[in-house]
Amino acid sequence: MTIHRLTMHRTPPASLRVGPRHRRPTPAGSRASLADERGDVPGWVMITLMTAAIVVALWAVASDQIVQIFNNAMEPFLNRKL
Repeated sequence: MTIHRLTMHRTPPASLRVGPRHRRPTPAGSRASLADERGDVPGWVMITLMTAAIVVALWAVASDQIVQIFNNAMEPFLNRKL
């Protein structure tokens, strides 16, 4: 009796499989498999826009304090005599 190497590996149960369950495997080189490689671009765009909005909102509210903190932090380096 010969046991083939590939038959010794069992498929894990569906609860342990990695990835979304609604996707079906697609043949290599197909358009669907290329679209899956894109990643979550809309999510990253949303995170970037929200971060920029937070920075703009903080700058609008506390710009004087932010500039003062920066100037206080840089003062020891700018007033140094060489």
